[in-house]
Amino acid sequence: MRAVNVIGGGLAGSEAAYFLASRGCPVRLFEMRPVKNTPVHETGYLAELVCSNSLKSELTDSAQGLLKQEMGILGSLLLDCAGKSRVPAGSALAVDRRLFSRLVTGRIESMKNIEIIREEVTRIPEEGISIIATGPLSSDAMAQELQQLSGKENLFFYDAIAPSVSFESIDLDIVFKASRYGKGSDDYYNCPMNQEEYERFYHHLIQADTFQGHSVDDQMVFEGCMPVEVMAGRGFDTLRFGPLRPVGLKDPRNGKQPYAVVQLRQEDQEARVFGLVGFQTRLKRSEQQKLIRLIPGLERAEIVRYGAMHRNTYINSPQLLHPTLQFKSRPHLLLAGQITGVEGYMESAATGLIAGINAWQILKGQEALVPSPYTLIGSLLQFISNSESKNFQPINANFGLLPPLKEKIKDKKARYRAYVGRSLEEMKKFSELFMP
Repeated sequence: MRAVNVIGGGLAGSEAAYFLASRGCPVRLFEMRPVKNTPVHETGYLAELVCSNSLKSELTDSAQGLLKQEMGILGSLLLDCAGKSRVPAGSALAVDRRLFSRLVTGRIESMKNIEIIREEVTRIPEEGISIIATGPLSSDAMAQELQQLSGKENLFFYDAIAPSVSFESIDLDIVFKASRYGKGSDDYYNCPMNQEEYERFYHHLIQADTFQGHSVDDQMVFEGCMPVEVMAGRGFDTLRFGPLRPVGLKDPRNGKQPYAVVQLRQEDQEARVFGLVGFQTRLKRSEQQKLIRLIPGLERAEIVRYGAMHRNTYINSPQLLHPTLQFKSRPHLLLAGQITGVEGYMESAATGLIAGINAWQILKGQEALVPSPYTLIGSLLQFISNSESKNFQPINANFGLLPPLKEKIKDKKARYRAYVGRSLEEMKKFSELFMP
């Protein structure tokens, strides 16, 4: 049996390599650390956590809790190591970072059919099956390789993200769908503000930015991705002549042009997730939540993705990847981890599991698999491969990605429990397709 190349020993790469090796497949796992380090890693351990030590909520009726349950069904290595290195963190799963990485490294090293190669990969292998899981801090050489393979316009180096909300949480008694001057199709939902509402929103935004004392990275901030709070700092009316301009729109409640309008743009084919147009931000999540709920029609918004601005490398997955994580132009090449456009530790690890599963399927000459879109992992894969490619941005796992339930449930907790039950049933069916 030919070896599968796994390039990158982070969370996704470790999951992929372990899954394959546990099936008896020989694996060549490439990790450039510690021979060549990154600006943020400190050790040569595999699966080193470089930011928070929290893997987020374990609550069974939360999206992050469901993601962990799905990964458990698939036999996640990282979830097992996290359980053995956990530290007290309330309802969250937090770990001792060094112990966690040591445990993962030890498990990988104990697999006789995994060869760990400590060197930088500068060329994507032409032959055989390969999984690229080099993460958001891919080396310059690998970034150039990906750029050559995918096309320069499909590789992003800056992560300028606007918040997104679930469609279910939008108040359609206030928010209306319309195009400017009635021209073209009604592609945007519009949240109308009167002068008093805009003034309240504006002053809260300015105060939040001043309070948090952010500095601006001039290399990241340009007119196309200006943080909304920086734009607001240029003057009271700047937003009203920018992303909140109301011209050409009429509020159907009174037939008048609003003082300002926040527009929502569809982000997935099923119209379950809508992004706030022009709202890239670097404010803390708590402030984002307060601000969004000051917008008419979003007072009860379920935020499925928070805004962020930080250095990152990810590909335009809707242009380049199948939901199986196979490159469209090279089916024997798979991608996994944050480089695919998922955001978060466990989301990255989950894509590593799927990449490992599908590398195994391809190796056996069988069809690559995708979990049901009723699962959280399946819905993530559908999102990153089928979103509007022009506006594609990284995303976390969240209930807003899941198809609606057959029966409408108003109580949020009851609705989430119903999502969980449906997802776990589907994931168990999926696991039976390849489990030994």
